[in-house]
Amino acid sequence: MNASPHSAPDVEREAAQRLWSAHESGQPVAPVRDLLGDTAQDSAYAVQSLNIARHLDAGRRVVGRKIGLTSAPVQRQFVVFTPDYGVLLDNMVYADREPLNLSTFLQPRIEAEVAFVLGSDLDTPTATVADVLRATEFVLPALEIVDSRIRGWDIGITDTIADNASSGAVVLGTTPTTVNGLDLSSVGMSLEHDGDVVSNGTGAACLGSPVVAVAWLAREVARRGRFLQAGEVVISGALGPMVDVSGPGTYSARLDGLGEVRAVFTTSIPAHEGAST
Repeated sequence: MNASPHSAPDVEREAAQRLWSAHESGQPVAPVRDLLGDTAQDSAYAVQSLNIARHLDAGRRVVGRKIGLTSAPVQRQFVVFTPDYGVLLDNMVYADREPLNLSTFLQPRIEAEVAFVLGSDLDTPTATVADVLRATEFVLPALEIVDSRIRGWDIGITDTIADNASSGAVVLGTTPTTVNGLDLSSVGMSLEHDGDVVSNGTGAACLGSPVVAVAWLAREVARRGRFLQAGEVVISGALGPMVDVSGPGTYSARLDGLGEVRAVFTTSIPAHEGAST
């Protein structure tokens, strides 16, 4: 995570700078696959790390990870058929019903997920679903605000990985549920916008189960010399199709057995502290 822009290859530095300029200006930019190619995932993760290092240098703190591109509907939307992951920073995490200022996002979309809060490290490169269940202290319903610094969401796999897996923010529910006896593959999800249903799905849409997705993540980050740590939050991937956030309003997700979480979008409040820095 502490990659230095001075030691990175020129194309990775250029891609990182392009995405950073979008972050600073609030204006989306052209895709970076013209620099990285369509399949060079390791280079794309290196770009991601360069910009995460900039956030850390600015005082931000890593609080977890996000898994993206886990559901077939979302994969079909972007013609991308492998999961990816990004980093959650402290200023990206909101609580249930905490207002989100739309001006802090570029092209927001929203999806409902299961968030895992780890009670112990996942520090093996061969993590299994049993390891994930043992390491999980509790789960929460979550809404991820997915965002892209790439103009018009014109993304391939290297674009979204480099762009921190198209991360924006996450809203966490406030009632924890243990995983003991909980079949996360059968959890049903309904997402409403101001009372109208806009997305439905189940845990099985997330790589068969959100637990499977977290095991994939643990192995994937270990392959790159990092591990998931106790206390981290992992949002495990969409349970159904993502939808555009077109204006102010409330999005409410109900997850069977986990409860409800609400994201309240407004343009009338100051930006969430640090959200645009």
